[in-house]
Amino acid sequence: MTLTLPPPTQAAPAPAASPGEDLQALARRHGLTVSGARQPLPAYVRELWARRDFIASFATARLTAQYSQARLGQLWQLMTPLLNAAVYYLIFGVLMDVQRGVPDYVPFLLTGVFVWTFTANTLTAGTRAISGNLGLVRALHFPRASLPLSLALLQLQQLLLSLAALVVILLCFGEFPAWSWLLAVPAIALQALFSTGVSLALARLAARTPDVSQLMPFVLRTWMYASGVMWSIGSLADRGHFPHAVILVLQCNPVAVYIDLVRYALVESYTAANLPPHVWALAAGWAVLAFAGGFVWFWKAEETYGRG
Repeated sequence: MTLTLPPPTQAAPAPAASPGEDLQALARRHGLTVSGARQPLPAYVRELWARRDFIASFATARLTAQYSQARLGQLWQLMTPLLNAAVYYLIFGVLMDVQRGVPDYVPFLLTGVFVWTFTANTLTAGTRAISGNLGLVRALHFPRASLPLSLALLQLQQLLLSLAALVVILLCFGEFPAWSWLLAVPAIALQALFSTGVSLALARLAARTPDVSQLMPFVLRTWMYASGVMWSIGSLADRGHFPHAVILVLQCNPVAVYIDLVRYALVESYTAANLPPHVWALAAGWAVLAFAGGFVWFWKAEETYGRG
C-alpha cells in the first residue's frame, strides 16, 4: 500500500507595491510606522513629564562628573565666575574706570557675572545637546527634548551652588539680607525659562549645522558687552552719548533685564530708578516667548535628530 503525501503548500507572497505606489503608502497599507515618529504636542509633553526622573538624574550625573578629573573638583563651579569677575574688575573697574558713578561696584559686578554665566553656559550646552549625545539619540527612543532640558537643569543647579557663595561675598561687602532678596527667586525662575527656551532652539539649529557651536563664543561675548555685566546702562544713558532708542534697546535686552532684577533684589544701592519701565512684564514676556517658541520649534524637528 503506497501512501501519497500532498505537495507542500507555500505561503502566498505579500502583495507587491504597484508601480505608482510610493514607499509611504506601502508602509501605511501594511501598518508600519516611522521609528521615532513625532508625537502630537500634548502627548509629547506627557511623555517628557513621565521621563522627569531621567532628566533630573542625567543632570545630576553630569554635574558630578563634570569636574571629576580636576584636582579642585566642584570648586571650579565657584572659582570660574569669581576669576572672570576679578579679570573684569581689573580691566573695566580699574583700567577703564567704569565703576565711577556706580555705587557698590564689586557687588554690582559679581551679581552681573554670576547671572550672565548661567545664561551663557546654558546656551553653550544647548548647542551640544544633540550632537554631543548622538550615541544615546540613535540607540534609544525617548523625547529628544530631554537632553537640552537636562543640561539646562544642570546649569541651574550650578547657579544655585554659586549663589550660595555669592551671598557670602555680598555679606562681606556690607549687603545684608532684606525682604527684597526674595525677589531674586522669580527673577531667576524667569531667566531659567528664557535660557532653556533659547537652548532648545540652539539644540535644533546645531544638530543640523555644527558650525553654530563654533560661532557661539563670539555671539555670547558680544551679547555680554551689550547686557551691562561690567557697566551700568543707566549711567550710559545719563552721559547722553547715545540716542534714546539705543539705550531703550539695551535696557530691553532680555539678559540685561534679568541682571537688573537680580541686582535690584540683592544690591541695596541698586534702586527702582535703575530699572527700565515695566521690567517685570518684560521679564515674563521674554521668558514665555523664548520657552514656548523654542520648545515648539525643537519639537517640530523631533524625527530628524540623529539621522543622516
